[in-house]
Amino acid sequence: MGLPAEKIITEALQLPSQLRALVAERLIESLDFEESGELSPEWEEEVARRCREIDEGLVELVPAETVMARAYSAIK
Repeated sequence: MGLPAEKIITEALQLPSQLRALVAERLIESLDFEESGELSPEWEEEVARRCREIDEGLVELVPAETVMARAYSAIK
């Protein structure tokens, strides 16, 4: 990774969490996906709905570590 990329990352990490999420979303959207990776209109609507619920604070987000620990406990 070159110096300009490191500078961008360092500066982006200083943004508030909602702005970091927006930057991350835009970067991910900019990646080239194969045609088979396209979402159906129904899935696009579902993704948009879930993003709105997160943005509006209507859902409780659970850290991945917690989810994985619960899943692991369930299969023990």
